[in-house]
Amino acid sequence: MHIDPQERDEVLLWRSSSGDEGAFTELYRRHQGPLFRFALRMTGNAWAAEEIVQDVFMTLVRNPKKYEAERGTVGAFLYGVARNRIMKHLERAPRDLQLPEHGYDSYGALPQTIDLKTPAHSAELTERRERVRAAVMELPAEFREAVVLCLLEEMSYEDAARMLDCPIGTIRSRLYRGRALLLAKLEILREVPKRAIASR
Repeated sequence: MHIDPQERDEVLLWRSSSGDEGAFTELYRRHQGPLFRFALRMTGNAWAAEEIVQDVFMTLVRNPKKYEAERGTVGAFLYGVARNRIMKHLERAPRDLQLPEHGYDSYGALPQTIDLKTPAHSAELTERRERVRAAVMELPAEFREAVVLCLLEEMSYEDAARMLDCPIGTIRSRLYRGRALLLAKLEILREVPKRAIASR
């Protein structure tokens, strides 16, 4: 059965629940990447992120009627399910944070195949990314969500509010506090090498 790339998610979900595998594949293609990046940035663990995304889509297969159109978009529903799975993961293993695996960089994307930077510049960039990743992972979960969605995923306040099922004002407040905490953590990390050099 032909799938129109412009087909709305709600229509694809309805077709998928009626046994249309192509419709499900298209839904998966549209949402898997952003959901994986969100889960990876929240958990710091590529294996856990893959498990969470798989669980989200299995929920969609098993019980598509859980989605209620009047409450928001299919994308918002999928983020909501992912968020619940992420919070359960963080409750079970709050300190089980690992570096991303399987060749993904700290931002959840495959590394560039060609790097024209000098080795020293590349090493410095990698170190900065790791510091930012570590600082983000240390944020409380509610602030981390706002930072990941609005700063890293570049999602609008309105979309983030829909994804997290909370008022826009809450997103703004969490992002403000999350950004302030993040900057403070990065400042501390930047000062540590300076103090080490000064003490020599």
